[in-house]
Amino acid sequence: MYADKDYIIALRRELHMYPEIGFDLPKTIVLVKRELEKIGVDYTDTLGESSIVATINPEKTNFTIGIRADMDALLINETNDVDYKSKIDGQMHACGHDAHTAMLLGTAKALYSMRDKINCRVKLLFQPSEEGVRSGAGEMVRCGVMDDIDVIIGMHVENWLDSCKIGVCKGASMASSRNFRIDFKGATAHATLPHTGKDALAAAVRTYNNLQYMLTRELSPFAKYVFSIGKLSGGTTQNVIADHAYMLGTIRTFDMEVDSFLDRRMHEIAENTAKETGIEVEIQSTLKAFVLYNNPYIADRFLESAAKVVGKDGIVNMPEKLSSEDFSQYLTKKPGVFIRLGTRNPDKGCTTLPHNNDFMIDEDAFVFGSDTCVQFVLDNMDGIDPVKISESDERVKG
Repeated sequence: MYADKDYIIALRRELHMYPEIGFDLPKTIVLVKRELEKIGVDYTDTLGESSIVATINPEKTNFTIGIRADMDALLINETNDVDYKSKIDGQMHACGHDAHTAMLLGTAKALYSMRDKINCRVKLLFQPSEEGVRSGAGEMVRCGVMDDIDVIIGMHVENWLDSCKIGVCKGASMASSRNFRIDFKGATAHATLPHTGKDALAAAVRTYNNLQYMLTRELSPFAKYVFSIGKLSGGTTQNVIADHAYMLGTIRTFDMEVDSFLDRRMHEIAENTAKETGIEVEIQSTLKAFVLYNNPYIADRFLESAAKVVGKDGIVNMPEKLSSEDFSQYLTKKPGVFIRLGTRNPDKGCTTLPHNNDFMIDEDAFVFGSDTCVQFVLDNMDGIDPVKISESDERVKG
């Protein structure tokens, strides 16, 4: 093994006790900087709000591999009875980002110790706000983090997958993600005089129903998408016509043309309803993540490295998912692959899926995650043929 198993687990537990949200990560950032300074790796915090980018072998510009970990947690109250349970009420690392950060620090420590043997530059991306409405990856990309990276890899813990196994879905593997909010603004009136007001809640309900009709009659039943409205709220009390209502929702798809169609029709339906009812409407629509495309050739190269760590029997083909990941933001600039690390272990109670308040993952898997990243760097430090990368891309062929 290359990485220090105990070091990774200890860091993960420290991070788990102090989960932080979105871009507000003061304790997490202090910990990451502390460890990088102990290791001796240079870093910058200028490539995006609340981000840290560390560089090993900055002088070697022939080829650069990026490795990314997300750092943020979720607004969930933890129910697990463990010594390292969250100490912040209502906040929990319920998606494994504490493990991702700890594994990347473990990778950094291992790579730095052998830096003289590595014939490339390695950039370690510690990213905020993967879970937030505003994408931390998008912010880092806009600040130029990908300008000098040739290939990027990311890893996520996976409780669908048995502990210590490595899985990948080649090609389009995860859906795009668009978040939206629609606000309806009307005028209050006494409930017995509804004609003297403008019912924003009624307009919101009408829009909701028209959107559902559109989804069942205007889209092919073979289209891969999800259009979900998770919240519809309005009004203040039972005897006053609501002067404000709003809805929150998300769009997921494997086809960006479908995303554009749904976004356009959502705007048209809400605006037409507002015009017909005399209501004002404001629409906020943000594309947070693109379709996540794992380059098949880079995926094969990664799995070759992973097999050296977990064995050929430890490699698994993963199915595509309608969930999304803003790691796809990096892949709009350079090719790469997003890997799954199995952390399911029924004997340890590690079976619950992410975003649940009893989410647990097998800590014994973490060192295999770090070691696989180290092995990928060692196996590919002399570069990866860009022609083979391009030839394997089905999107280019299409």
